[in-house]
Amino acid sequence: MNLLSAENISKNYADRWLFKDLNFGLQQGQRVAFVGINGTGKTTLMRVLAGLEIPDTGLVSVRKGIRVTYLGQQPVFDESLSVEETIFASQNDTLKAIQEYEHVINDPNHKSDDLQRVLERMDALNAWDYEAQVQQILGRLGILGELLTRNVAQLSGGQRKRVALARVLIEEPDVLLLDEPTNHLDLATIEWLENRLSSPTLTLLMVTHDRYFLDKVANEIVELDKGNMYRYQGNYAYFVEKKADREMRETVEVEKARQLFKKELDWMRRMPQARGTKQKARIDAFYVTKEKASTNLNKQQVELSVKTTRQGGKIIEADSLNKKFGDNVVLNDFSYVFKKKDRIGLVGPNGAGKSTLLNMLTGKLQPDSGTIDVGTNTVFGYYTQTELEFDPSQRVIDIVKEVAEVVELANGDVLTASQFLNLFLFPPAQQYTLVSKLSGGEKRRLQLLRVLIKNPNFLILDEPTNDLDLATLNILEDFLLHFTGCLLIVSHDRYFLDHLAEHLFVLEPGGAVLNFPGNYTDYREYLEERETEAALEAEEKAAKAARAAAKAAITPAAVSTAVAPSPAKRRATFAEKKEYEQLEKAMAGLETEKEQLTANLNGGSGSPQDFAAWGARLQALEKELSQKEERWLELADYM
Repeated sequence: MNLLSAENISKNYADRWLFKDLNFGLQQGQRVAFVGINGTGKTTLMRVLAGLEIPDTGLVSVRKGIRVTYLGQQPVFDESLSVEETIFASQNDTLKAIQEYEHVINDPNHKSDDLQRVLERMDALNAWDYEAQVQQILGRLGILGELLTRNVAQLSGGQRKRVALARVLIEEPDVLLLDEPTNHLDLATIEWLENRLSSPTLTLLMVTHDRYFLDKVANEIVELDKGNMYRYQGNYAYFVEKKADREMRETVEVEKARQLFKKELDWMRRMPQARGTKQKARIDAFYVTKEKASTNLNKQQVELSVKTTRQGGKIIEADSLNKKFGDNVVLNDFSYVFKKKDRIGLVGPNGAGKSTLLNMLTGKLQPDSGTIDVGTNTVFGYYTQTELEFDPSQRVIDIVKEVAEVVELANGDVLTASQFLNLFLFPPAQQYTLVSKLSGGEKRRLQLLRVLIKNPNFLILDEPTNDLDLATLNILEDFLLHFTGCLLIVSHDRYFLDHLAEHLFVLEPGGAVLNFPGNYTDYREYLEERETEAALEAEEKAAKAARAAAKAAITPAAVSTAVAPSPAKRRATFAEKKEYEQLEKAMAGLETEKEQLTANLNGGSGSPQDFAAWGARLQALEKELSQKEERWLELADYM
């Protein structure tokens, strides 16, 4: 039974058909993910299904009595309302009762008659279980206390997204339409949300680039490609495999059609006007073959290839950094010396200070105390969460020429701004369109281009996955895997972090920063192990107390025969195991460098300055190697 249906819907935008004559149905319990490259019309199709845009052709119908709720990328509110009024704006009687109850109990000057009245109302509607769910949703999304009374016009982009998400989850509609629901959420909140949306009774349609979220929540993937719709029953890995199979079959079919077309074209040129039924049928078949043979098989994809500016010996040295805003300490005594080819993920809850740290490293914000020493050859490429700023009269090519007229690629080729735009899927016709006409994903792609055109050797990416399609994300990941400079990433995309980060900076309460050796999945396993150990310690304490109580009741004769148990050997923690593995790799690299330096010193060729530099480096290297060996031996006892 379809709860929502679309029949023969089409939409034309800027003289281009985004999709034409599409048919789509959403049944009870289906959790469908829309995928496709930026600009294919995913958001437009979602808005058409939600009734916010009228299709040029076709009809969208919703089964009688079914409530459909849409969460867009940029939520729209009545700016005059408070957060509380916005969240509880539904006509649902139970929600109104909960809102009134929350308002009364949070008012320190409430009257006893008011409290009695709202309690009786909650009892009459059996609203207590619902109220507990509301509290859980608001708590997990961080919408508590003073924030509830704030006007929505005062909220940041991330706060607006969380308020909108809270509203749609609290309303509990029959069908949920979600466009990039994980944008602006921290990792812990995303994991909570995916567990909530994985319910087998839930019906939803979503656009998301988060592959772990997609795998956990969706039970079907629908791809929009060149105006056509393709459905896949399975997870993301299954989709990738079957999409490749489909494209291969299409290639074979088109090649066959092109060969047949040449033969039939020759027949059409030689044949007189058709008189018989067979001839007419063959002519009709010719036009079908012609259309198939004309299929464009060229796959559009971004090409990322830029020259990296050479890094010097010093990259960035941060020493004893401290920063607070009022009484809120966001960074406490942070020190780190960045090394060549560092690949670091920066994680922590919203508001923990991730962007603050990035702004300090790039000189946009000064620490309260401590120093940041940036190497003379360090060239930053800083991709921020802030949306691309532009003048309404600016065209796409103007945005790029503001930064550079030409760009040098990794292979040494030099391209003009227009040629480089073409590599980023901005063809010449689109380069002279207004930036305001671009989709959200296309604007983010243009923003990424502006960062890379500077040929940076220290890339800082603050939520780079927002609004980028899966194809562009895969290409960006491949580029970053081969990037020879330093990489510092803030991302809520766990798949992205797992593939690129080799260790993490974890921002903790009080401004502390944990330097964790591993990727995000490693860190989650470490946390689970730590929770398990804490539970075991609590059990051991309880058992110890029980043994002590029992021992107090034992007679002296029994005590004399008791044998004290030998203490159990301490086992290495997950973090120590990862550190042990990384120490082995690091020591091997240092030994190789030591051998090279020794060979240089014994070789006799080089300037006095070279010998002085080699000798100094060898001395420092031996000290570092000794420290790592001591730590390795210490950890080896626990393995």
